[in-house]
Amino acid sequence: MNTPTTLDPRQARSRLDELTVIDVRAPGEYAGGHIPGSLNIPLDQLDRALPDIRTAARRGEILVVCASGVRSENACRTLAENGIHTATLAGGTGAWAAQGHDLHQADGTRTTTWGMERQVRLAAGSFVLLGLALGEVVHPAFRLLSAGIAGGLVYSALTNTCGMAAVLAKLPYNLPRKADLDAALGRLRGN
Repeated sequence: MNTPTTLDPRQARSRLDELTVIDVRAPGEYAGGHIPGSLNIPLDQLDRALPDIRTAARRGEILVVCASGVRSENACRTLAENGIHTATLAGGTGAWAAQGHDLHQADGTRTTTWGMERQVRLAAGSFVLLGLALGEVVHPAFRLLSAGIAGGLVYSALTNTCGMAAVLAKLPYNLPRKADLDAALGRLRGN
């Protein structure tokens, strides 16, 4: 398996017209601001998109992006395991915007959906507080909920994965609309 190529935002910006850019974030995150011309194929839909990504890769290079670069690296590994060489954007859309490059918003409107990292922080913090409060008021065993979340966060940091993000990605506001995903797959096929 090949190590994915990494492009910094400056390199990617200079080559944007020759790259097929796939954004693997949740649709709400994508709607909040994405690289111009990018296609939203959420990470959990990657397997479904493999044939179409393979078709696009035959026509030219693929750049995979997310908010920080973690999910795009995971996507690049998955694609490499399936024989598709891709590049990832170093630092993700956060680094892209920090260097002053434009992010487009869906239909020119702002979205109220939070980024996945913010959703994870809210959920994890809420579960920790809930475990501590129930442990104080109901039964001390509820503190194990807080300990479980802490253990999950440590595991997440050590493996550079996030099970909570995978679960949150299944919530209705994070799922792609079928028409949007079908349109993105059609563009990958060249339709």
